[in-house]
Amino acid sequence: MKILVTGVNGQLGHDLVECLGARGHEAVGVDIADMDITDGASVDRVLSSVRPDAVMHCAAWTAVDAAEDAENLEKVRRVNAGGTGHIAEACEKLGCKLMYISTDYVFDGGGVRPWEPDDARHPLNVYGETKYEGELAVERLEKHFIVRIAWVFGVNGGNFVKTMLNKGKTVKALRVVSDQVGSPTYTRDLSRLLADMIVTDKYGTYHATNEGFCSWYDFACEIFRQAAERDPATYADVTVAPVDSSAYPAKAKRPTNSRMSKEKLTEMGFTKLPTWQDALSRYLTELGM
Repeated sequence: MKILVTGVNGQLGHDLVECLGARGHEAVGVDIADMDITDGASVDRVLSSVRPDAVMHCAAWTAVDAAEDAENLEKVRRVNAGGTGHIAEACEKLGCKLMYISTDYVFDGGGVRPWEPDDARHPLNVYGETKYEGELAVERLEKHFIVRIAWVFGVNGGNFVKTMLNKGKTVKALRVVSDQVGSPTYTRDLSRLLADMIVTDKYGTYHATNEGFCSWYDFACEIFRQAAERDPATYADVTVAPVDSSAYPAKAKRPTNSRMSKEKLTEMGFTKLPTWQDALSRYLTELGM
């Protein structure tokens, strides 16, 4: 298949293009320098030239707190909602499949039950609102996948794991929030699943993360446990203390419950991802630890 991947310079887009290429697909990766998704003419021009069998749309405004700034509101909506709408329209014209990468932030984070793909969406912040609007644009298409992901980490870009490892080199007593619960997601694992999905016609909305739930505090503890086994001189003396989100005020309200049910993957014949602890171990190896 010829597959166009947006956001190739991001964590997921980078690994996805690599994964698709390894499977023999013709993967065409684009980013803002190649295709400005906020410009419908630019999107039409690129897709008409490439004529892909499928588009995997990873590009997004993901700076959650900056999205709340008044001067950014229009820009965020143009990217996450309008840009996704332009891609959906172009895919409809070409008759190609569209996979839209969305987020747990479309939910309000209430309760403790894992969110199902068809649960009502009530986002808490601008980022979540605009990703929800993107979902609405994609749902109009017959041949669409919406895949919600969360807590992503990969080699190509910044993420929580890299932040913790860098902090742990100089700060030996860390405080991490313990009242937000979800599932970390390794882009290598996620890419393999998305590559499995895009060749099928099992369209619809899915959730995809590594297996298991944890708080950010739990995640940090496991990062330093594994890091200390590999590099005790640097990380053996790092301690992590749990704190409430109120200890770190942020512009954007975060969902406390980001647990997502992945049972639909099994029901539709796809293989769930490995546990997040196993994924973290392989990621640390990829980082050279």
